[in-house]
Amino acid sequence: MSKVQDFIDGERDYYGKMYVDINYAIDNISPFLDKKTFNNRKYTVKLPVLKKYMELLDSAEGESKKNGLMNIFKSDKQLDSLNSYKRDNKESLSQLEKCSKCACLNCTVECKFDSCLGCRPHSKIVFCDHQKINITFHDNFILDLTNNRTGKADKYKVLATIQDCLLERKYIIIQNIVSAQDRFILYYYPGISEDDFGEIEDAEEFDYIASVYESVNI
Repeated sequence: MSKVQDFIDGERDYYGKMYVDINYAIDNISPFLDKKTFNNRKYTVKLPVLKKYMELLDSAEGESKKNGLMNIFKSDKQLDSLNSYKRDNKESLSQLEKCSKCACLNCTVECKFDSCLGCRPHSKIVFCDHQKINITFHDNFILDLTNNRTGKADKYKVLATIQDCLLERKYIIIQNIVSAQDRFILYYYPGISEDDFGEIEDAEEFDYIASVYESVNI
């Protein structure tokens, strides 16, 4: 099997499943959502990028079979073209990967949460009870904050953000990149230019949010 065919088969297995899952979800939800809500789903907007990539894989496979022995000289060019498309559309393909695993993918419930409108890049909702709580996990969400205990600037990885729509509150769970045992749960106030945070003084509320996070982080 040629180098190009090996690459195509691997990509088709990975992205093909994603494409089928998202298309299946769209078929399921479209009859039940109004047009505005449907169009706010990130995957409905970004799916054409994945569709185009699947078509490029099919085209590259056809060329590979047609060229036969000449394929040896053209394989690198085909691989470069496919990888170039992936690089140019890295953000969309990455978000579609998250969307395909998001709790919102097949959801038709009238949403009380921020949903896709509040979703950061490289993020997905991992839990939603449709009434009070939803939880979002993030990749590559890093904060530069001053540690109140040491007075030093540290980098923190965001482990999760949690929205309580009944209390109209948001929470953020962060972990010091250098000292993994250094974790905080804070109120979260996302802004246009910068985010703000607040200390949770109610011990019962703090423990509740901690237990909610731990319930999905197993």
